[in-house]
Amino acid sequence: MQLNSEIIFKLENIVGQSFVFTDEETRNHYGHDETEDYVFPPHVVIKPSSALEISEILKIANQYKIPVVPIGARTGLSGGALSVQGGIGLSMERFNKILTIDEQNLQVITEPGVITQVLREAVAEKGLFYPVDPSSMGSCFIGGNVAENSGGARAVKYGVTKDYVLNLEVVLPTGEIIWTGANTLKNSTGYNLTQLMVGSEGTLGIVTKIVLKLLPKNTHNVLMLVPFYKANEACEAVSAIFRAGIVPSALEFMERDAIDWTLQFVEGLNVQVKEDIQAHLLIEVDGNYPEILMSEAEKIMTVVEQFQIDDILFADTEDEKKALWKMRRSVAEAVKANSVYKEEDTVVPRYELPKLLEGIKSIGKKYGFQSVCYGHAGDGNLHVNIIKGNLSDENWKTEVPKGIREIFELTVSLNGTLSGEHGIGFVQKDFMDIAFSKPHLELMERLKYVFDPNGILNPGKILP
Repeated sequence: MQLNSEIIFKLENIVGQSFVFTDEETRNHYGHDETEDYVFPPHVVIKPSSALEISEILKIANQYKIPVVPIGARTGLSGGALSVQGGIGLSMERFNKILTIDEQNLQVITEPGVITQVLREAVAEKGLFYPVDPSSMGSCFIGGNVAENSGGARAVKYGVTKDYVLNLEVVLPTGEIIWTGANTLKNSTGYNLTQLMVGSEGTLGIVTKIVLKLLPKNTHNVLMLVPFYKANEACEAVSAIFRAGIVPSALEFMERDAIDWTLQFVEGLNVQVKEDIQAHLLIEVDGNYPEILMSEAEKIMTVVEQFQIDDILFADTEDEKKALWKMRRSVAEAVKANSVYKEEDTVVPRYELPKLLEGIKSIGKKYGFQSVCYGHAGDGNLHVNIIKGNLSDENWKTEVPKGIREIFELTVSLNGTLSGEHGIGFVQKDFMDIAFSKPHLELMERLKYVFDPNGILNPGKILP
């Protein structure tokens, strides 16, 4: 579809001519995220700055049945912000203010275009803690975290985005503006629209204000890197640590290729990996009492020493801790720099991780592809990077999707599901039949229709 000059003129009257863009360069810039090499430019990019402006835009879109795609920092990995049907690309970057930090009630009210790390640092200055820390936190928007129900390394102890969202201001696809809940820690009043919006990937409404719960900031942590001679034993050790009564603040898995590629990609990392090491666990415990943390670290050592491991590296200084976390957070970029790839976001109960990893490698052999696995092992979330390498374009297009479907079928058979934190978006929607029955998918379709009867908001996402 093309947007005629009359519609463009109406949009310019709402936000101002300087915030409406139809040139090819801008449209292409907002037409991609970090999902493979996909580019789907919207027909027009608009940069509103208020809920009222978004309301007026959506009323026009609803009238003319124009697709509208909310666009954040474009760090997503499931194609959630791609304008697959063209239309209006609604950039949320001008919604970039932290409105209130409530130190009495441990809450923050923020606009969705605030960078996650900026928000975390702002509340930390007040002695408060917002735990959700996706690997892209230095660039992703908090609104995108809400849209995808993002997690991160510390989700294993502290939970994911949904566990901190108390209330949302939302513009519905038909233009109405509502608050979904209340700024309270408990709420048993009607349907929980707040949690329905979290993780809905911009298909039910556009979030314009977010109320988040905060925690007091912890003062100490212990970080260790544990090398394993067998990758499956690293996976086995994960559930063993929890069964020993320890809940780490982070427990990350990285197999050999993930670390090797990252050490080549990031300058200045001084981590030595012996030849026979197949995987590492990066384990953190945190709290306010150093003696308790050391006791927990000793228990973890007792557990992992039951497996075939090499010497454990303890990060003694803040610089060493930052270096280890930089290594972990740079894995995705390192993989992307090494090869064309597809990233899947499987999640299973943590005890099933060894079976999942073994199955992924077996499926890779069957279909002729290499995979590099890493992720938040503490909550069973394994990122599977399928590497194109020397595969032909034909095999990449025809055989690899069959392998991905088998990986998801294995994941669901282990009582897991398709995505732990990246969302379904555009690239995973055709696998939803693996996780959900027909009545379940039809219920989701009816919910979408109630909120968005004309199907204008982020069409072509989530539902097959």
